[in-house]
Amino acid sequence: MTDQNAGATSVVEVIYSAERIAARLEELAQEIMARELERPLVVAVLKGSFVFAADLIRALYRSGIEPEVDFLTLSSYRKSRTSSGKVEILRDLDLSVEGRNVLLIDDVLDSGRTLVFAKDLIAARGASEILTCVLIDKKVSRAVDVTADFSAFEGNDEFVVGYGMDVAHRYRELPFVGRMAKE
Repeated sequence: MTDQNAGATSVVEVIYSAERIAARLEELAQEIMARELERPLVVAVLKGSFVFAADLIRALYRSGIEPEVDFLTLSSYRKSRTSSGKVEILRDLDLSVEGRNVLLIDDVLDSGRTLVFAKDLIAARGASEILTCVLIDKKVSRAVDVTADFSAFEGNDEFVVGYGMDVAHRYRELPFVGRMAKE
């Protein structure tokens, strides 16, 4: 894919193909199903996880899990490729998490700040159990101590786009996960 709107021409190189992602999500749904969550509530952290969450929710359904779904919009990046270090709530949950088993879905676990912020917020509101699921668990030093309960893939410290993830609000529509590279 070529980006003609950027100052320099850049391409997105595929890291995880659409087919590989789809196959892994079916396996991931089985792993989650094995936890036997009662009355599960899926909370997708927006915006980056929206495609991953939608596909995973459908895979969960095919595995026999029928969760309720809600969304939490958090931001620490805005239009940058690096985290500001401060997490902000841009849109809060509509549903109560009190007494619920929550599956918190996010796109990438890197510094850990966003996932810990969301997990702490949901715990403070009385969730019974909070499990975390990320598309990509980057094997990097974390700013906070957190480990994902479930992850589709491991990654390194490169910036990824596609499959719902963006840079400056672009590339979310790509059906695969890729990396930006100069031509």
